[in-house]
Amino acid sequence: MTTTATGGAGPRAPFGRRLAHAMETAGPLCLGVDPHPGLLRQWGLSDTPAGLEAFSLTALEAAVGPEGPRVAAIKPQVALYERHGSAGLAALERLLAAARDAGVLTIADAKRGDIGSTMDGYAAAWIADASPLAADAVTLSPYLGFGTLVPTIRAAHEAGRGVFVLALTSNPEGREVQHVGEGSAEGSVARRIAAAAAAENAALRGDDAWGPVGLVLGATVAAEADRLGLDLPALGGPLLAPGFGVQGATARGMRADFGTAWPQVLATSSRGILSAGPSVASLVDTIEENRAALR
Repeated sequence: MTTTATGGAGPRAPFGRRLAHAMETAGPLCLGVDPHPGLLRQWGLSDTPAGLEAFSLTALEAAVGPEGPRVAAIKPQVALYERHGSAGLAALERLLAAARDAGVLTIADAKRGDIGSTMDGYAAAWIADASPLAADAVTLSPYLGFGTLVPTIRAAHEAGRGVFVLALTSNPEGREVQHVGEGSAEGSVARRIAAAAAAENAALRGDDAWGPVGLVLGATVAAEADRLGLDLPALGGPLLAPGFGVQGATARGMRADFGTAWPQVLATSSRGILSAGPSVASLVDTIEENRAALR
């Protein structure tokens, strides 16, 4: 049984609509749930599946207030659960289930990308209703060709879920691929990814402002988007912007760098918030500080 955006029984509302509502009510903040070994130690937790689960559920507790979520979404970093094998993934499953029960949207940061039946398998894991790993959205890598993602995008849309496609990332190595073609007639690789995502949204979003496809665009490199030819307002979808806080991006700088696309931006902070733990009260205070800055 799927649920609507308000929690009642029935077909799940489209992801773009649900995320836009969450950002309007809670603010444009996404809490990255990244159980790094160093953070676990800082919190006095063991680097074990039990420690991961305690860490994750504490972060979720801070993300939900008496009147509803304090963040638009949480984004667990899948690799940090996978490193503990099936027990680590079980901890992730419990986090996803608890977030669903709490009414918090989830973005599985899995960065999956492959071809054919292999990609179908990833889609079944991360967006199929029957999977315990199903999240409201999943991050995808388009570097085997954007077309390899289209069946997953369509499946996500049918399920009322979404995807975030890597477009312009802040790691220096990303330039080797994403900036290729800059200044040419076809434009940069990043521009072509953004244009393909916009075309999918135009085909799928109907009367909604946003379709099921968002882009991952590093907050610290957002100023490069215009130079590389990315038409962000034309996307018709959200922009997941990691790098807010510890990595150097500020709310004021992001507003300037994203320009007219700012209303689409879902700013992600992980260590900048999680370093305030393990006290739930301290985590809540830090979340509220970040919310205030973004608003």
